[in-house]
Amino acid sequence: MTEPPLSGYVVVDLAGGIAGNYCTKLLADAGATVVKVEPPQGDPLRQWSASGAEIIPGTDGALFSYLTCSKHSVVAEPGSDDAFVDALLADADAVIWSRGPGVVADPRFAPSAIRERHPHLTVTAITPFGLDGPWADRPATEFTLQAWSGGIVGLGRGAPDRAPVYVGGQVGEYLAGAYASAATLASRWRGGAELIDLSMLETSVLGLTYYPVSYFEMLGRPWRDARRLTVPGIARAKDGLIDIGCGTAQQWFDLCAMTGHVEWIDEDSPLSITEQANEKADELYGWVAEQTVDEIRDLATAFRIPNAPVANGANVEQLDHFVARQTFVVNPRDGFTQPTPPYRTTPPMLQPPLPAPRLGEHTELYRSRTCNDGSPAGAAATVSAPSRIDGLPLTGLRVIDMTTFWAGPSCTHLLAMLGADVIHVESTRHPDGTRLIAGIPATEDRWWERSPIFSGLNTNKRGITLNLQSDAGRDLLKKLIAGADVVVENFTPRVLETMGLTYDVLRAIKPDVLMVRMPGFGLDGPWRDNPAFAYVIEAAAGISWLTGYPDRNPFEPYSLGDPNAGVHACNAVLVALEHRRRTGEGAMVEAAMVDAALNIAAEQVIEYSAYGALLQRDGNRGPAAAPQNLYLSKDIDEFGRLDSWVAVAVATDAQWSGLCEALGNPQWASSPDLATVSGRRTRHDDIDRHLTQWCATRSADEIVETLWSHGVPVGKVLQPHRQTELAQLQARGFFETVEHPVNPATPHSTLPFRSSRGPRRVHTAPAPLLGQHNREILSELGLTGDEIGALEADGVIGSTLAR
Repeated sequence: MTEPPLSGYVVVDLAGGIAGNYCTKLLADAGATVVKVEPPQGDPLRQWSASGAEIIPGTDGALFSYLTCSKHSVVAEPGSDDAFVDALLADADAVIWSRGPGVVADPRFAPSAIRERHPHLTVTAITPFGLDGPWADRPATEFTLQAWSGGIVGLGRGAPDRAPVYVGGQVGEYLAGAYASAATLASRWRGGAELIDLSMLETSVLGLTYYPVSYFEMLGRPWRDARRLTVPGIARAKDGLIDIGCGTAQQWFDLCAMTGHVEWIDEDSPLSITEQANEKADELYGWVAEQTVDEIRDLATAFRIPNAPVANGANVEQLDHFVARQTFVVNPRDGFTQPTPPYRTTPPMLQPPLPAPRLGEHTELYRSRTCNDGSPAGAAATVSAPSRIDGLPLTGLRVIDMTTFWAGPSCTHLLAMLGADVIHVESTRHPDGTRLIAGIPATEDRWWERSPIFSGLNTNKRGITLNLQSDAGRDLLKKLIAGADVVVENFTPRVLETMGLTYDVLRAIKPDVLMVRMPGFGLDGPWRDNPAFAYVIEAAAGISWLTGYPDRNPFEPYSLGDPNAGVHACNAVLVALEHRRRTGEGAMVEAAMVDAALNIAAEQVIEYSAYGALLQRDGNRGPAAAPQNLYLSKDIDEFGRLDSWVAVAVATDAQWSGLCEALGNPQWASSPDLATVSGRRTRHDDIDRHLTQWCATRSADEIVETLWSHGVPVGKVLQPHRQTELAQLQARGFFETVEHPVNPATPHSTLPFRSSRGPRRVHTAPAPLLGQHNREILSELGLTGDEIGALEADGVIGSTLAR
C-alpha cells in the first residue's frame, strides 16, 4: 500500500465525547497524525461504558479504545501548559474542538482565539447549537437535540397509545463527527485557514428528518401527522426478529403472493398500501411467526422484497454476510471486536488500526519537539497541502451523479453545495425515484417536478436525461465520464455490471477517474444483490434493536440509513481526491450503506465482545443521562390532540441540582440517593412519576424556559415541519428560500456548518427540471443543435416522463 492519503496532515484533537473522537478517527484511518490533548484526568470517554461495565483504574473503556486507534495522546495542564499547546497548534494543519474539561475551558483556547493566533489552521468546532445564535450557550444532549430536530416524531415512529421514541444508541454523536470530518477535509481542499462552526442540531435535522419543511411548504401537508406501526416492519419469526419492507405497490403485491394471499391484491383499491397492509396485520404477523428468519429471508429475497435480520451486539458479527466480507476485526490493543472503516478502496488507502494510546503516552515525544518557550523546534516537514483558493472548496471539480432516492443524492448534494459541478443523470423512463414519491396526482401538469424531496436533495446540480439502455445513451455517458473527476452511483451491483459500466471500463476512459459505488450491502457477499432501503440497513446494523419500548418489537428508525451513508461517502470522496492529488492515480471507492451504519452502531458489538453486555432498548431512557425521558405537557398540538411532549435529560449532578431548583426543591427530590447518577437511575420510575405530574400542568414553552434557565438540557418534541420556527436555526440562516420555475419559493435546509470563509449563501440554483440541461451539457461535449435534436427524436434524451 502507498502512503495513506492524509499522511503528514497533522490534526490537534481538542474535542471530547463521541462526536469529536469519531471525527478524528475518520481522519486517522486515512493517515492523519492526530495528537489528542487531554487534561491530567484524561478524556472522560476513557471511563465510559454504555452498559455500565466497570472500567478498571489505569485502563480505558472499550469505546475509547476503538475511537482512538492510531492516535497520539499528550497531557496538558490548564494554565501552565498554554505555550506547549500553542506549539502543537502552530505545527498543525487543523484542530478539532468541542467544549469540555482541560485547556478547552480556557477562553484562550476558544475557537475564535485559536484562529486569531494561528490563522493558518482549519479550526472545526463541534457544539450542540453552534457557536453563535440565541441558543449557543444552552445545555443540550443528543436526546434533547433529537427532540428539537423533529427527528423523534418526524417519520411517525412509535405507537399511538404511547410516547414517541427516539432513535436509540448515540447515533447523533456519530453523525456530527462524520459531518465535522467532511467539513475539515473540504477545508483542506481549499487551503484551510478558516473557522468551521458545526451545529449538532443541524446535523440531526439532516440525519433524522426527510426535508419536512420543504415538504410542508410546497405541498401544504406534513409528511406524517401521527404515529403508526409499519406493517410488517419488524416482526417476530420462529427463531428471531426480521425486518420486512413494504414501501411500494409492487412490494405489497409481491408480499401478498409470498404469503400465499394473492386474493389480497387489488390494484383498484381506494386504500393506500400502508392501509391495506394494516388491514391484514394479524394474518401477516401470524404467517411470519410460523417461519424461521432464514426461510422468510430466502423467500423475500427471491421476491425482491427488502428484508434483513434484526442484528444486535450478540449476533451481528456472526451474520453470514458480515463474515464473508470480513466486516469486523479485532481491536489491536484490547482484543474486542470492532467494525472495519465505513468504506473500502481500490487501491487500498486506509491504514490498519494501531493501538489506542495510554493517557499521556506521547507527551514527552511532543515536548521534546518544542523549545523552552514552547515554540516549535522544527518538526518534520509535512506533505505539501493544496494551494489556498478563494472560491468554494470543490470549485472546478466535475461529478457525474448516477444516483437515486436518498443515500446517493445526499452524498452528491454535499459535493454540489461545496462547489462541485454535479451533473445528475436520469432517464425519462427511470427518473430519480424521489420525483415519484410525493403523492402528486399524475393529472397535475409536470407532476414529476413537484417533489419537495427531489428539490431538497438536488439544488446546485445540473440535470441531463440519457437512455442508458441504448448504445447512443451509453456512448454519451462515456463522453461525460471522459471529462469528469468523480462518478457516483448507488444501484445494486448488478445494474451497472449489466450495463458494462465497471470500474475497469471507466478507468479505460479516464485513468484518473474516481468511481464511488454506494450499494446497500456491498459489492460482494451473500446479500450483495438484496434491495436496500434505510429500514433494512438500520435493522441489519443494530440501530433498530435499540429503538423502541423494551416490551415490544423494535421500531424502524426509517430515517438514518440514507443520509448517514451519504456523509460517509462524501468523506470517502474527499479522501480519494487527496490520494489522486498526491499520486495522480484514480481509485474505486465502495461506500456501502450498511458499513456506514455499522460504524455508528459500533458500541453494541464493542460492549458485547468486551464485557459480555447486550445493550437493550429502553424507550426514551438512555445510558448517558438519568432521568432521561419524554413528558407530556398540557398543550394541545396542531392536530387537536393532547400529544405535545418535552424531552428532559439530566447528564450531570450539577444539572440534577438545577432541576431540583427549577421544581422548587420539592421534598421528594431531596433524598440523598438521588444526588448520584446511579441513585437516580435506580429510582427512575419515581422521578418520572413526579416529572410527569409537574409537566402535565404546564405548557411546553414554560417547561423549556424554566428548565433551561436552571441549566437543565430540555427540548420540545418538535413537529419537524416547524423547524423554521426555531430561533436558533433562524439566527444561523440554516434555511434558505429557493426559487423554482414550477414550484413556489420554498425554504430549503443547507449545510450543518458555517465557515468564516463562506459561502454567505449555500443554494445557488434550484433542483434541475427533468433534462433541463440536456442541450447545455451536450453542447459542451461538442454536439451540434441538429445532433441534439436527433437524440431527442430518438428518445435518447427528453424532458418529460416516457409513457
